[in-house]
Amino acid sequence: MKMRRPHEIPLSRQVLAYLADLLPLTGPQGYVFPAFHASQRPQSENTINQAFRRMGYGPGEITPHGLRTTASTLLNESGKWSPDAIERSLAHADANGIRGIYNRSRYWEERVAMHQWWSDYLDELRNATALDKPSGKMRACG
Repeated sequence: MKMRRPHEIPLSRQVLAYLADLLPLTGPQGYVFPAFHASQRPQSENTINQAFRRMGYGPGEITPHGLRTTASTLLNESGKWSPDAIERSLAHADANGIRGIYNRSRYWEERVAMHQWWSDYLDELRNATALDKPSGKMRACG
């Protein structure tokens, strides 16, 4: 659900594996990442911001919404995916109001391939960064 509208997300093999690993902890119903004090609600943006702060990132360095910006930028720069499929994955409405009313395409097949490509890309970044560990610390990409 995004902006009170249903929003479907294709899940890559990696995400499905993470969810399977989490299942014993979360159970089959509810949120994968519930709020700390109210399991019937999702974690708030502030909870995620606090996690970033504990990892050493300052307020101006990274935000949850900024990760969406990063994904949009890298997906668009890859040249592999249509802007419409990228925007639909981010649950953005069409900037052209008339087109948005009439275009109900989900771009599903392209989005399935795009989400798998994204997970594979993140794995490549992680693996390349893990190899570059002279001091035992990972070097940030980008």
